[in-house]
Amino acid sequence: MLEQQNTLNLFENDEKYVKGRHLVTIFHNEQNLYSVIRIRIDETNLETDEKEAVITGHFPKIHEQETYIFYGDMQEHPKFGPQFQAKHFKKEIPQTKQGIITYLSSEMFSGIGKKTAERIVDALGENAISKILDQPSLLDTIPKLPPDKAKTLYDKLIEHQGLERVMIGLNQLGFGPQISMKIYQVYQEQALDIIQKNPYQLVESVEGIGFGRADEIGKQLGIVGNHPDRIKAGCMYTLEVECLQNGHVYMESKELLPKVKLLLEESQPISIEYSDISNEIIKLGEESKIVVENNKVYIPSLYFSEKGIVSNIQRILAQEDYKDQFPESEFLLALGELEDRIGVQYAPSQKEAIQTALMSPMMLLTGGPGTGKTTVIKGIVELYAELNGCSLDPKDYSKENPFPIILTAPTGRAAKRMSESTGLPAMTIHRLLGMTGQEDVDVDEDKQINGKIVIVDEMSMVDTWLAHQLLKAMPEQIQVIFVGDEDQLPSVGPGQVLKDLLRSKVIPTVQLTDIYRQEGGSSIIELAHDIKNGRIPQDVTKQQKDRSFIRCTTQQIPEVIEKIVSSAKRKGYTQKDVQVLAPMYRGAAGIDRLNVLLQEIFNPNKTGERKELSFGDIKYRIGDKVLQLVNQPEQHVFNGDIGEIISIFYAKENTEKQDLILISFDGIEVTYTRQDFHQFTHAYCCSIHKSQGSEFPIVILPVVKSYYRMLRRNLLYTAITRSKQSLIICGEQEAFRLGIERVDDQLRKTNLYDKLKILAEVTNAEKIVELSNETIMEIDPMIGMENVTPYDFM
Repeated sequence: MLEQQNTLNLFENDEKYVKGRHLVTIFHNEQNLYSVIRIRIDETNLETDEKEAVITGHFPKIHEQETYIFYGDMQEHPKFGPQFQAKHFKKEIPQTKQGIITYLSSEMFSGIGKKTAERIVDALGENAISKILDQPSLLDTIPKLPPDKAKTLYDKLIEHQGLERVMIGLNQLGFGPQISMKIYQVYQEQALDIIQKNPYQLVESVEGIGFGRADEIGKQLGIVGNHPDRIKAGCMYTLEVECLQNGHVYMESKELLPKVKLLLEESQPISIEYSDISNEIIKLGEESKIVVENNKVYIPSLYFSEKGIVSNIQRILAQEDYKDQFPESEFLLALGELEDRIGVQYAPSQKEAIQTALMSPMMLLTGGPGTGKTTVIKGIVELYAELNGCSLDPKDYSKENPFPIILTAPTGRAAKRMSESTGLPAMTIHRLLGMTGQEDVDVDEDKQINGKIVIVDEMSMVDTWLAHQLLKAMPEQIQVIFVGDEDQLPSVGPGQVLKDLLRSKVIPTVQLTDIYRQEGGSSIIELAHDIKNGRIPQDVTKQQKDRSFIRCTTQQIPEVIEKIVSSAKRKGYTQKDVQVLAPMYRGAAGIDRLNVLLQEIFNPNKTGERKELSFGDIKYRIGDKVLQLVNQPEQHVFNGDIGEIISIFYAKENTEKQDLILISFDGIEVTYTRQDFHQFTHAYCCSIHKSQGSEFPIVILPVVKSYYRMLRRNLLYTAITRSKQSLIICGEQEAFRLGIERVDDQLRKTNLYDKLKILAEVTNAEKIVELSNETIMEIDPMIGMENVTPYDFM
């Protein structure tokens, strides 16, 4: 009777549940614990006559023949029929004294016999299991229970009950199953205790939880107003938002304090004093959670990354072995032979760039489209091999004797372009460093690049964190060439490394300004350089052989793009040839809507014969053009790579019993389960930021006033320079003009330039001292010293 009453109490809140015994596990993902199982129904408040049910949700491996209670709701899957989606669950624990004794003396708890189990229940009562889980020290009071057996008992209870208790507790705090699982994976069984003590730790530790969500929990727990934990969390959250969303490396304290005050007072109608915020900022500094220097407040990883960039640049520039390694006559002879061999006549600035690169430990090469950066990179590679007498065939090298030339770029597309232009292997920076893009900032302190010369393309895309990791991995003897266009969009991550390096003038720099890619008189390149210089050509709307401007409103953008793309398709162009670029995702002319439109043009499914899978609002089909959103170095696929769906497997068609999508990225095939579908999206239209490092035969660029928040000169410049053959701008001329006139008014706060400038001053001072010493040595040291003896200095 007692057991029946307790069972009823479990469900008195009318929450839908299914109680039953586990039969078979259909699918289980160890990483996120997403599971699909089948159970035999013992009890439920659902209106069903079924004897079995399929349960889906996030939980650990379910033990066979044990009874569980799942709470959630029944959903109809379009292919697999009814499934019970569990929001949380618990394993049924015996409710009677005899039931608990039998449970604790089962094979599950080795070393605990019936007599020991009886002593535990006699001492702790029928709530023994809950008491032990809440206060494991109670086991110390059990007679004749050795400490090792007590620990084993507690560990086993935690293994079988810990996750369930955490998930139930998190569900009661309003967390869904996926975010609950993220919290559990960070804090394990201590999750509820940690949240109870300080829910604001979630903001720092668990991706996807912001200050507002943590503050709601804090309010439930009585942590309100000017509580120190609340203020600290507000400071950290504000600082991270400014750095990660706006690209700053630090915040000035005079900006940080009012923003934190506003955040705290918006969330709760309580006045917060600036002095309280200042006190907590000081404590955060003492706890090494932030760095405060000259009224600038940093995330520590960004502060030390900037310092690391400077110290490593200083280390590399201090090398003396390259300046005079080849006589100029030898260089000019080799350059002339190269020009004859490949049929290229280098311009003076290009010759200067090649010579500077080969005669310096470090160099910056910058220039806009058509100025010959790619030609110079190839020249550097060829001349390096010629002057050093080494082969350009990677097959001639081994692990012990690695290939000396390393070509790298921030994205897979940019690396592929380097490889195509030079005929040599190139890779992403992440892959070069053995990074996944998901790890902490400091990856491998001892990681070193095995090479003699490193060329890094698309340097404008490299953020402060990545630049630090890259420079830190440079060995003692290395030559480094950074290549980029400072007028493009800055990196997505914090900082503006290329811009700061160029401004500092610490590193030898060659800027290419003459336009060479003009065989056909490219008006696209001319337009790009006009935009770069803030000029709006009078003929911008005039039809050119390689570009055009179609006037239309925001609402007309989808119709205009549909006509352009349909016409291109009829002429034989494929989805790989045509790329639509837009700055915003939402709205009538946003990326999301345009992708739906373009999919129906390039990859329709009107007859329903094409295989497709739905993920949220997106329908994926075989043949779809997709964009990778995260780095997967182990698969050789990176953020920004564009691929094509080549196969779709429904769960009933494969042994893994789950939906699968197979995507080919230029021959590299990667399989995704449904849990990983968030790692890619449609790429018929993509953001201008995501297009960096890529080039496309045809670019269609909508520009309308509804984009105004995003329209800036460097955004338009970046978009236009993605086009190789044809550019079609559609939209409003006034919006285009506003975008060109509007320079980036959100200048990033970085300290790299100032640190580099100090380095330059120190370097110059050392040179002056060096020069002075040389001058002194040329003078007779005894002039004016005739009457001076050593004793005058004693």
